[in-house]
Amino acid sequence: MSEAAGGNPGGAPARRFALEGALIAGIVLVDQATKLIVRETIPLHDSVTLVPGLLNLVHVRNTGAAFGFLNAVDFPYKASVVALVAAAALVGIAVYAARVSSHERLARVGLALILGGAFGNLIDRLALGSVVDFVDVVLGGWHFWAFNVADSAITLGVVAMLADMIGLDRHVPTTS
Repeated sequence: MSEAAGGNPGGAPARRFALEGALIAGIVLVDQATKLIVRETIPLHDSVTLVPGLLNLVHVRNTGAAFGFLNAVDFPYKASVVALVAAAALVGIAVYAARVSSHERLARVGLALILGGAFGNLIDRLALGSVVDFVDVVLGGWHFWAFNVADSAITLGVVAMLADMIGLDRHVPTTS
């Protein structure tokens, strides 16, 4: 039976979605646990050096979007507007993910990573009005934007999606 007719050659839908759901839940749990530890152990705007000149733990809040976009801009109901846009994006990605074929495993993993990260950051936006960021990478005195587990998952998910788009998960037939 074809997928379109209700069959699923890649495995039972419940099992397929259970694996993706577990990945999403795992990302959210690790993300929220690490953010809680940071909130409870590092005062806001403080820093703890882990590797001098390379890696710090910080406690900063991002009230904007990715990479601090709109972070310095203030407008009425900013937290609500940013959370609403993030929630709409999350729903759109979830709808798209539900339509991706079970055969497109790399794309499905990428989408699960993106969804887990997006959900983790949305929880912060709804509960705190901002996202807790805490990983501060320093290269030659240049600081990359602080980020968190959710951001890392989103980035890895995008890389997986790009790899899927260029066909890195497809097997090239060999000739003898």
